[in-house]
Amino acid sequence: MRRPRARLLAAAVLAVVGLLGPVSPAVAGPPTGVAGSTSGGDPYFPAAGNGGYQVRHYDLDLRYDPETKSLRAQALISATTRQKNLRSFSLDLRDLTVSSVRVNGQPARYAKTDTELVVTPRRVLKAGHRFTVDVRYGGTTTQPTDNTGALYGWVSFPDGAFVANEPEGASTWYPVNDVPYDKATYDFEITVPRGTVAVANGDLLSRRTRNGWTTFRWSADEPMASYLSMAASGNYELTRTRTAGGLPIIDAIDKDLTPEQQRATRATLARQPQMVAYFSRLFGPYPFSSFGAVVDDDEAAGYALENQTRPIYSGPPSESTVAHELAHQWYGDSVTPKRWRDIWLNEGFATYSEWLWAAHRGGDSVQEQFDAAYGRPATSDFWAVEVGDPGASGLFESAVYDRGAMTLHALRLEIGDEDFFRVLRAWAQRNRYGVVSTADLVRLSERISGEQLDDLFTTWLYTPGKPARP
Repeated sequence: MRRPRARLLAAAVLAVVGLLGPVSPAVAGPPTGVAGSTSGGDPYFPAAGNGGYQVRHYDLDLRYDPETKSLRAQALISATTRQKNLRSFSLDLRDLTVSSVRVNGQPARYAKTDTELVVTPRRVLKAGHRFTVDVRYGGTTTQPTDNTGALYGWVSFPDGAFVANEPEGASTWYPVNDVPYDKATYDFEITVPRGTVAVANGDLLSRRTRNGWTTFRWSADEPMASYLSMAASGNYELTRTRTAGGLPIIDAIDKDLTPEQQRATRATLARQPQMVAYFSRLFGPYPFSSFGAVVDDDEAAGYALENQTRPIYSGPPSESTVAHELAHQWYGDSVTPKRWRDIWLNEGFATYSEWLWAAHRGGDSVQEQFDAAYGRPATSDFWAVEVGDPGASGLFESAVYDRGAMTLHALRLEIGDEDFFRVLRAWAQRNRYGVVSTADLVRLSERISGEQLDDLFTTWLYTPGKPARP
């Protein structure tokens, strides 16, 4: 995630929704005890996720009316049990009202709290078995804040909406196992008023207009963490180009931007094919089937987010920000931290990629950019952040970004350019679509370099205070 260097826990994304038929009445009755853990196991967000199953696919059918801010939706979830004799299970779902739940086609009992949907199927689900969950739900979208007071959840406008998703806000618009290690594929059917455009992850399959509404179908076929899922609707112009290598670039630019903002946005986004080519040479092949951007005119939100294949920007993005969000497609999106404490593996790598791009474009060298970051006085609060375990409220501190990038540069100076760039490429390619930890990076770096590197990582990631210059 990329946001202004202020203490905004922001994030970015989405809007939505899909056309549904009549829904059946709720099946009454309280759930029995949950056989699987009702926590995904992340100590930063212990209420998020569920340990009893692994999602394989989300099929989301969403309909959003920006005039009334109303959402009607259906989620069809395919999953596999991990827990023996799963008698009930939970999905993260905030605020919205559930109309019916079916498991394997049969009505199921459920109980809804402010943040959870607990489901009790008619039959116990045995370990290793596939099952489906069909949830019909909706309501009037709200615009809550998270525990830091930052914008979170739905952000509605006269022409559409988006919602803040990172770190665990996907549950504000669909039922989800909202932990980063439970990656799944996605299909989206998003219906919005005629004349507006709906955008989601992956590839645009079709659009259809009927009775004053347009339905957009998008498909994301590569595994994706829930916090990277996105949808946005609004007064967008949708354009499609290709890189020299044939990768589709799908951009959605808000028509309500001023002419000057339009020109600046298009000039910046025109660099995307060059960035893809440059980073592909360094990190290995681009990991997904498309790329692109959503640029909204709501500058007040003040953030950008690296949604898989389709980052969103509130207002015209800078070239460095686009480079940052593109680099995340390798580091953060394809290769994802299993736990939120390792978020520096996202932000440090993406910030270092900014430095690489700036130097490639004739700006300051990477060493000069490191020196500028290192120049903060030792008394600065910046040096007090333990970037390898910053705590839930510290996920988006500037130190996670800059000291994370400085850690990588310290590693580069220690092991040399040849081994360092072998590490970058191997990290992206060997862990493609997987989940990782800092310990995994240390092991890989030691294996490639032949050096013992525990002290380096401990100093730069886990030791408060300004390290000695490498």
